[in-house]
Amino acid sequence: MPVRHGSQWITPGATDAEQAGDAAPVEEIFRAVGVQGWVYARCMDCGADAGSGADEPVVLASVVKVPMVLEFARQVVAGQLDPADRVRAGAGDRLGGIGTAGCADDVELSLRDAAYFALTLSDNTAADLLFDRVGLDNVRSLLRELGLTATHVVGPPRAVVQSMAEDIGARDAAEFARRFPTLSPEEVLRTRALDPHRTSASTPREMVRLLTLLAEDRAGAAEACRWVRDLMRQQVSWHRLAAAFPPQVQIWAKTGTLPGVRNEIGVVEYPDGKRYAVAVFTRGSTLAQRLPEVDRAIGAAAVRAIESIAHGLP
Repeated sequence: MPVRHGSQWITPGATDAEQAGDAAPVEEIFRAVGVQGWVYARCMDCGADAGSGADEPVVLASVVKVPMVLEFARQVVAGQLDPADRVRAGAGDRLGGIGTAGCADDVELSLRDAAYFALTLSDNTAADLLFDRVGLDNVRSLLRELGLTATHVVGPPRAVVQSMAEDIGARDAAEFARRFPTLSPEEVLRTRALDPHRTSASTPREMVRLLTLLAEDRAGAAEACRWVRDLMRQQVSWHRLAAAFPPQVQIWAKTGTLPGVRNEIGVVEYPDGKRYAVAVFTRGSTLAQRLPEVDRAIGAAAVRAIESIAHGLP
């Protein structure tokens, strides 16, 4: 298990090369695994920060589910939505994937449980159904209210999939699913879904701002912020940010994944009370679904950015 040594977490028994990687510049961490990377970290106590490419546009992928569920929580607290209202995921809604998205049969669940699945499992169908109730325009209005002017949402997950299908000339979801495995990386990576100027996108700095506002109960009513944080604490994906820290470090976070894209944003809470908001975004040139080296690099980049923060400097 990693232990604290000076300003770094050291893994007993790790090779010299692995230990040296902990001190590598963040750009080298990304370069070593063959991806472009953007990272930004901010100390929530003193406001000091560090990063690389903090203001560059990046593809959100499923990170978009955080502001969507936040808007849902705000509407629930305001009495505009009943969290117990039911929604049904029919055959036309289920595009495949995790949770209800991959079920063989129709699924009925509450709006509250749809939000739970959207943030903990990254269930795309649950997110689609919730987007329909919350309203895309309301999510966009929330982003403007929070000052996230570089953050743009084109629609729910289904809209992103539909844009990819259109870009490759598929007539429907079935044809897209059939043809996707035959496409080259170049064909996929040039679709709108993977272009931050034409899809749901933000910057690492703005996602850290969103996390900070959530952590400080300034993104809405305290009850709404707390509920979103609690859901993010239950995320089942632990192989990116969370894998880089020992168990005593608490993390609430949300991943995002598309072909060639792997992201995570989250808040890291150390046992001594220090808290850091961090956002890491990557883009590669492969369509491989399992890239453990990139997942580990996301956590390593987060650790490095946090350790690079110069506290107390003007």
